[in-house]
Amino acid sequence: MEYKYNEIEKKWQDAWKKNQTYKVSNNSDKPKYYVLDMFPYPSGAGLHVGHPLGYIASDIYSRYKRLKGFNVLHPMGFDSFGLPAEQYAIETGQHPAATTKNNIATFKAQLDKIGFCYDWNREVRTSDPQYYKWTQWIFLQLFNSYFCNRQKKALPISGLINKYATAGALPKKGKSVTGIHFTADEWKGYSTKEQEDILMKHRLAFCAYGVVNWCEALGTVLANDEVVNGVSERGGHPVEKKKMRQWYLRITAYADRLLEGLEKVDFSESMKEMQRNWIGKSQGAEMDFAIKESEQVLKVYTTRPDTIFGVDFMVVAPEMDLVRQIKSTEQATAVDEYIAYVKSRSDVDRMAEKKITGCFTGAYAINPLSGQQIPIYISEYVLAGYGTGAIMAVPCGDERDFKFAQHFNIPVSNIIGKYFNGEEANASKEATLENSGFLNGMKMMDASELVLKKLEEQGIGKRKVNYRMRDAGFSRQRYWGEPFPIIWSDGVAIPLDADELPLQLPHVDKYGPGPDGEGPLANITDWVNVSAGTKHDLTPSPSPKEKGVVGHSVFDSAP
Repeated sequence: MEYKYNEIEKKWQDAWKKNQTYKVSNNSDKPKYYVLDMFPYPSGAGLHVGHPLGYIASDIYSRYKRLKGFNVLHPMGFDSFGLPAEQYAIETGQHPAATTKNNIATFKAQLDKIGFCYDWNREVRTSDPQYYKWTQWIFLQLFNSYFCNRQKKALPISGLINKYATAGALPKKGKSVTGIHFTADEWKGYSTKEQEDILMKHRLAFCAYGVVNWCEALGTVLANDEVVNGVSERGGHPVEKKKMRQWYLRITAYADRLLEGLEKVDFSESMKEMQRNWIGKSQGAEMDFAIKESEQVLKVYTTRPDTIFGVDFMVVAPEMDLVRQIKSTEQATAVDEYIAYVKSRSDVDRMAEKKITGCFTGAYAINPLSGQQIPIYISEYVLAGYGTGAIMAVPCGDERDFKFAQHFNIPVSNIIGKYFNGEEANASKEATLENSGFLNGMKMMDASELVLKKLEEQGIGKRKVNYRMRDAGFSRQRYWGEPFPIIWSDGVAIPLDADELPLQLPHVDKYGPGPDGEGPLANITDWVNVSAGTKHDLTPSPSPKEKGVVGHSVFDSAP
């Protein structure tokens, strides 16, 4: 007998919808079970095969648990903010809110035709103000908190303010460092801006400058995986490295807790090891190298302070401001050309590059223990976002450094004796040090502690724990995204109160990138330029007939 799927499937899907078969109540005696799918981005093209590929499996499991007597919560939603909707709106002259609404309707119709058992009463749309009200609320909790190193958890920033006002911030031992340590009286004497700059360095949600992938044509920052061969994946537009102000979440403060937590979760050992490598905890030294004929200092982090006498050259990330300050007149043109090349490269491309590239800056660092002059190069394999953005290169002990030295004809020092054959590097830690000053005759594994003590005694270095993981950044210089609930007043970030949320997007009929890399909201002056003192008197409203709402994303206009 022929299976008349058009009739049969429609009949039962209509019945499920009419009877609200998949509606889930919060009040039930049945055991609870939660099955969550990844929310799709509602593009104009509709579903692609990858969507049902994953959703079918979770739908089968939801039905199975329901038949086994569970009260199954299986919602669906839409990740409906983002760059694609905005670019499509610009290209077609439509508002992203309208195109997103239409796209969601198409997606829902397609999902229903497949027959998934979603409770549409639980639908989530990230562009709905009643949804992003709560993500803004979460942001405020993070902004108003700091990570307490003693208790290893987040605490209200007000407690840190009280501590500074009563006890200051003084070192447990050793001398105070200007800019880091201060007394209670000094804190009280600081201006509001100075106090807030200090607090910003401790907030869990904080603002800082970072090097990002900037696409001028799209008017936005792109993630590394959105950049292919120096151009944007969407549209093929040129992308360059640019230092811009961003919001970050201080996830690095939780690095040790994340490592400890891996021992308590039921993951495979291979998965745990992958997570450990991603966190990338290492212990070493951070030390200062003076720069010849300059007041600048080159700060590097190394896990091998025992190799200090084997440093034959330094490598700095090309995007570091220091490069422009130290480059010699003779090398200026070559340095600028190389920096222009690197600006077109994503971090992924740079780290994967097998070809050796770089440029001599014309400047020299001074080894703090031997006094030797060390040439300073720039190369794409060093990233500004990791460590200090500079490394000390020891070619006899590191293969990448050795190949770099060969390529640029840099003489290679031998501090590990017979362990180095002159043909390839040897990363051994077993060697007895040679050509290493006061370390001569010591085993490498014993020398690090002595070097650390020497650096600390001279005030040019310190012990340092470093992590490969980076703080999570939010780089959205665009209109179609939730605004951050922050007002900037004279360079000070002032958070909205929770009862003023949601801070909604203002309505615009036409929009485009703002000036100097700012987002479209920078063009809406009556929404951006408001008095911080009036923030409690204004009510958010998306209506084009009413005044703009207070506050703005830090990405969308300058303070």
